[in-house]
Amino acid sequence: MPRRDLPPPPPPAHLRDWMDESVVRADRARFLRELGRRTLGPGRLLLLWAVAAVFALGWTFIGMALMAFESGDPLSSLFGLVFGVLGVGVLVPAGIWFAKGVERDRQMRHLLCAWAESDRDPAADALVRAPWRSLTWLLTSFALGVFGLWVTFGTAAEARPGQVTYGEITYFMGLGLILWITGLLGLGKAGAHYRWAVRAFRPAGRGLSG
Repeated sequence: MPRRDLPPPPPPAHLRDWMDESVVRADRARFLRELGRRTLGPGRLLLLWAVAAVFALGWTFIGMALMAFESGDPLSSLFGLVFGVLGVGVLVPAGIWFAKGVERDRQMRHLLCAWAESDRDPAADALVRAPWRSLTWLLTSFALGVFGLWVTFGTAAEARPGQVTYGEITYFMGLGLILWITGLLGLGKAGAHYRWAVRAFRPAGRGLSG
């Protein structure tokens, strides 16, 4: 996962009393805007799809290995072994990349909650709520998830003995599962951001929830 320095956490309340309020509010607006963009911006969505594409590439090698082993001849089995090694060589780094991305998201979410709770600024808060970002993630992820389900179950439903091999069925069902899980992750993130924004930026006096 590409590393970029995250914004600092907000200063403690007892220190903010001694700081210039306009400077603190300007920092809050800037950091909230940056964290909102990096948490739910188009770049983050493309990054999620990039990780899914790497998983799909690795699974493609695994599928080619399964289809090669099914043929039964020694040369195909050798190619199957090579494809299997390539598949594992792609899937393992993809899994590490994904795990680092999850940890990065957790850190940004923690900072976003902390800065949101530190003050009130309707203009800055409106940019962080960004319902259009949640809607973009929601619609695109829903479409991707539906396509993934269609690939998964459509392949199984249309398979006919003698026309499609078990390796091909396994490959397409796995590919559809990758698409479906990616769409589900996007839907979950969009919904979680929307619920958090509704709670975090409710009118003062009604309480906050990080």
